[in-house]
Amino acid sequence: MKKTIIFTLIILVSLQSCCSKTYEKSKLKKDKVNNYLNFSDPDDQFTGGIKMIPIKTPKGEFKVWTKRVGNNPKIKVLLLHGGPGVTHEIYECFDGYFPPEAIEYIYYDQLGSYYSDQPKDTGLWTTKRFVEEVEQVRKALNLNKDNFYLYGQSWGGILAMEYALKYQENLKGLIISNMMSNTADYNTYAHEILGPKLKPEVLAEIKKLEANNEFDNPRYEELLTKYYYTEHVLRMPVEQWPESVNRSFKHLNSQVYVYMQGYSEFGISGNATLLNWSVKSELPKITVPTLVIGSKYDTMDPKHMEWMSKEVKNGRFLYCPNGSHLSQYDDQKTYFTGLIQFLKDVDNGDF
Repeated sequence: MKKTIIFTLIILVSLQSCCSKTYEKSKLKKDKVNNYLNFSDPDDQFTGGIKMIPIKTPKGEFKVWTKRVGNNPKIKVLLLHGGPGVTHEIYECFDGYFPPEAIEYIYYDQLGSYYSDQPKDTGLWTTKRFVEEVEQVRKALNLNKDNFYLYGQSWGGILAMEYALKYQENLKGLIISNMMSNTADYNTYAHEILGPKLKPEVLAEIKKLEANNEFDNPRYEELLTKYYYTEHVLRMPVEQWPESVNRSFKHLNSQVYVYMQGYSEFGISGNATLLNWSVKSELPKITVPTLVIGSKYDTMDPKHMEWMSKEVKNGRFLYCPNGSHLSQYDDQKTYFTGLIQFLKDVDNGDF
């Protein structure tokens, strides 16, 4: 009888301990969610996270649009969109992955993009000036080396690398997504590797239109979209492209895009200002934890991006075997699993 009582007491104590631990875990999880959704202190509560940030430039003062999602004092990811001249809208799929992990992230339209001021002076469209813009945004949002992760995709990757080379003391981590470190190598890959994979008659027509400077000819965009973009930009039939992507492209500032990138994603064209851009030899100067993301079907060479991850002092490579240039959509699970793991590893000191 005594043994039975003792055994029962042990079971009851064990159950109580188990319930207590379950309650504590549940409470911690609930507190984490409540803190993440807390807008009571920040001064952007009234606008739901939106801030129009004043930016000083050699051409005057302008405002750029930002929107904070979530609240995490240790992980704050500033998203640099591509283009140049595209918008933050292309990253709306982050809403499906970052909030469950309590990762704070900031949407941001660079100067010239749809939600920000759109001055016409081409003297503003330089990499150097954009770097100083990002630094002003960082200061306005109170981001620092204890929490600031800079994410850049495509042109945003160029901007992120340039920022890191000047201001990496402000960074906790760097993400370079779908961008090579040298546009000459990018052009070579586009024209010597990817171009010849097109049907010969399609490639010939594209080259003829380019030779005649018929970049505004609707046929040029039609050919690229049908045969190149659905293979290397977003591997889905155009009619299945996410609304957020279509909206972002609809809002494209073509003046900025053509001036810096050229007329298409088929390499840098014409006399675009990014034609001879390179930081290839400077990559070893980047010492902060860095994730480089490349994809099998990208407009950018994934082998080059794997090489980049080894050139920086503290790098990791994430390969998306089913992805293209917008691999956050066409290889989504691989992309976000690797990106979130990087953020957590750096935050936990495991990188």
